[in-house]
Amino acid sequence: MSFFGVSGMYYSGESLGEHRIVLAEDSNLFSSMVSKRLKELFDIDVIVCRDLEELQFAVENASFPPALAISNINLPGAENGEALNYLIEMSVPTIVFTGSFQESTREAILAKDIVDYVIKDSVFAVDMLAESVCRFLTNQKHHVLIVDDSPTARALLTTQLKRYNFRTSAAENGAVALGILKNNPDIALVITDYNMPDIDGFELTRRIRAARGPHQLRIIGVSSSTNRLLSARFLKAGGNDFVVRPFVNEEFYCRVNQNLDTLTKIRTLNEKAKISA
Repeated sequence: MSFFGVSGMYYSGESLGEHRIVLAEDSNLFSSMVSKRLKELFDIDVIVCRDLEELQFAVENASFPPALAISNINLPGAENGEALNYLIEMSVPTIVFTGSFQESTREAILAKDIVDYVIKDSVFAVDMLAESVCRFLTNQKHHVLIVDDSPTARALLTTQLKRYNFRTSAAENGAVALGILKNNPDIALVITDYNMPDIDGFELTRRIRAARGPHQLRIIGVSSSTNRLLSARFLKAGGNDFVVRPFVNEEFYCRVNQNLDTLTKIRTLNEKAKISA
């Protein structure tokens, strides 16, 4: 089973049919399109709920909770976002799939700690939704290390990455980060602040690169500084990307995804080369 996403994601693996997904959508057209696409791509049987009552029944009367929900903002009997609020209250990870979208709408739904949102405004909307679903269900295979001397910054990044279903570790300084990396060879991505008291982000990157190349691990630097040359210094030290705080959620997640997608493709090519050798 393989899948090429709109943004460049490539998934090749087993069926994802063991995951239970509920779809809160009253449109027959979109519910049919989404159900069909997720079934043919990932062998997922979607439970369609056309109003709030059906959604509540699907969530509360199952032998195990849903791994993920896809929800329109407005449903019959829940015209003011009650369905989305219900899913958040029930701690069900949720992707919003909506046709009505404005800047105020974005701010309101992101404040609810949703996983992602997809807008029904193009022929690619269903495939973009499928990619978002696939990413969430498979992100657990990726282990991300966060390095920052600020407890608040570490907590915020950890919360955000766990929202996307990544496995995370955190380090308060470069020395601790190097120890975690040594004991966790499965770490695929390091997100590090550049301004730290013992080993700054540049030196940490250089030390990581002495042991693990970009084909083994990706590194994203972060900073709240307005110095635009920091990104150049970081990239020259062996980093793969650089993001300025405060993050735009969508941009940050895109950068994380792109780096992990690149690593996945490199690993796939290496495995194919070994087989053919």
